[in-house]
Amino acid sequence: MSLLPNKAELLGLGRNMSRPLIVCLGLLPFIFLIAAYYFGSEARLSENPSDKVMPAFTSMFDAFYRYAFEADKRTGEYLLFNDWLSSMKRLGSGIGLAALTALVLGIAMGLFPIVKRSFLPFITFCSIVPPLAILPILFIIFGVNETGKIALIFLGTVWFISRDIYEYVGSIPKEQIVKTLTFNSSIFGLLYRVILPQIMPRLIDAVRLSLGAAWLFLIAAEAIASTDGLGYRIFLVRRYLAMDVIIPYVAVITLTGFVLDSLLRKANVVFYPWYVAKKRM
Repeated sequence: MSLLPNKAELLGLGRNMSRPLIVCLGLLPFIFLIAAYYFGSEARLSENPSDKVMPAFTSMFDAFYRYAFEADKRTGEYLLFNDWLSSMKRLGSGIGLAALTALVLGIAMGLFPIVKRSFLPFITFCSIVPPLAILPILFIIFGVNETGKIALIFLGTVWFISRDIYEYVGSIPKEQIVKTLTFNSSIFGLLYRVILPQIMPRLIDAVRLSLGAAWLFLIAAEAIASTDGLGYRIFLVRRYLAMDVIIPYVAVITLTGFVLDSLLRKANVVFYPWYVAKKRM
């Protein structure tokens, strides 16, 4: 008799774990990462107390406190909060416009063949163009103000979301559309009663998947031409090798992205539980 678990047992392994055990297993990689950094930092600082590559946790905490809770002597602003707010405005504007545009384009291409044949090749072509490659063009056309940065985030995410919505609209059973139109419902009734309720959770998922790219374009735009923002601050202090500032800023970006992803996932669970259940099947 083999002591090794069979394939069925392996597939079911971990399904009945308790909640505390699941949390502990999820925290293990973070604990190892923090421990590795701590011992690495201690080793470097013991050899060179002026080392800036791996600052001590106390140095990073002091820098975080200074940027977050002490007003800047020159501007009187709380730099971390001001940078975070500026970045959130750009990120929200860019991804919000992309989601709205993609929703309209995706539904139109999914319902009307003439729109599909007119726009799908163009969208496919645009999705291949690297957004960062056209950043100089955007800055030349729109300038280095907010419009250029928002345009980069918009162009970097709208094509993916549009194609995703289009494909999902195409997966909606045709019988639902035919029956709705048969009962004298207008095209707006079809959109409101059949299409939008099924598309909205998919749109939320598409936005979630696009957040990583949106952050990349935001940081790149702020690093090249900006006077505030999380990306701007990171690249500003880079010239001084201020890792005690850079690492907390990266942590803030990561935490913000994690919270946004969790909120969007929770929105689907609360408002569209049928969609979440369908994905788990």
